[in-house]
Amino acid sequence: MNKKQRNALITLLVGAIIWFAPVPEGVTVVAWHLAAVFIATVVGFILQPLPIGAVAFIAITFSTLSGLLKVGDALSGYGNSTIWLIVCAFLYSRGFIKSGLGKRIAFGIIKAIGKSALSLGYAIAFSELIISPATPSATARGGGIMYPIVRSLAGALGSEPNETAKKIGTYLMQVGYHCDAVTCTMFVTSMAGNPLCVALAAKTLGVEITWMGWASAAIVPGLLSL
Repeated sequence: MNKKQRNALITLLVGAIIWFAPVPEGVTVVAWHLAAVFIATVVGFILQPLPIGAVAFIAITFSTLSGLLKVGDALSGYGNSTIWLIVCAFLYSRGFIKSGLGKRIAFGIIKAIGKSALSLGYAIAFSELIISPATPSATARGGGIMYPIVRSLAGALGSEPNETAKKIGTYLMQVGYHCDAVTCTMFVTSMAGNPLCVALAAKTLGVEITWMGWASAAIVPGLLSL
């Protein structure tokens, strides 16, 4: 039995144990069974016997086939425009990384204005600002696009981890980290959690936040922070 098969078995066992366990007083059978599916799904997300999307799809399918959820209820989340905004943004993000467009933009900006240590910092900040609306994952942007660039810049300038780290590498890494954190807050599509905040505001407070509304509110403090 390989690792993925073992993880799949663990996920199913967790769900089965909760499913067949005695139902607590005051809890309906349907609610208890939904809890079993939910907990097993979370375990599946952690152990990943299959990709996360596949685990979620299996959980939704099982919930509908077993009668725990109506098809309309199970798929209601996919009717939310915010969900599709996240999906589309992640597709663009993958294209940004796979095509190398993000790196070309960053290197172009660095070539144009990166003439000193300080201007290199601003070049990193400006690169983050330009590509952040199209990369809704801070990890994808900071780790997949900017980190390799910043790491290469530090190495090219003779700054490596340990002995020569403080020559310029520490500074560039700190700039990259903080700029990634700042740009996360500036656009709805610059971090995966932002569209969820938009949906939460709409459902709980009745406040509709548009992409431009978010950007116009965040642009001034964001630019000042950069």
